[in-house]
Amino acid sequence: MSGEEVNRLAILWAPWRIKYIRESVGKKATHCIFCEALKLPDNESLILLRSTYAYVIMNAFPYNNGHLLITPYRHIATLEQLDDCEIQDIHRLMKISLKILRKAMNPHGFNIGINLGRVAGAGIDDHVHVHIVPRWNGDTNFMTTIGGTRVIPQSLRDLYSQLKPLFEEEDKKTRRVDCQK
Repeated sequence: MSGEEVNRLAILWAPWRIKYIRESVGKKATHCIFCEALKLPDNESLILLRSTYAYVIMNAFPYNNGHLLITPYRHIATLEQLDDCEIQDIHRLMKISLKILRKAMNPHGFNIGINLGRVAGAGIDDHVHVHIVPRWNGDTNFMTTIGGTRVIPQSLRDLYSQLKPLFEEEDKKTRRVDCQK
């Protein structure tokens, strides 16, 4: 990057973030929300579908309406630790999730990602999970840009009630992962 390009970069100062950074250094969670969610009824934990090796859960702190997480049952931190059965099941659940979100919410696109490690953006870095975030033209507007506020237009409970039967129906139509461990 040339000096001229550096001079054109805008800087967004966020001094309130330093407290989070300092507090999170070297700190480990005492429990795992993904493991804890499995102990609750699906409607309390917002689990949409339990498959053979992984499950789909709604993000309780969504980036956008319909933000889903797919995670294996096993408490593992990295992709390399996933076995072939878990990988296949996670991909099956990704396909189902995309199909249902397209049908139910008609998004213009999706962000799909995995953050490995806290420095890479993982809020929960010891239980690997895939994010699926539906996106619409204009979903980042002045409220986000100027006000620093994300507007989520539908309650989690209402969306859960809308999506849960679609996941159950789709699960019956698609072949479960048939693996030998």
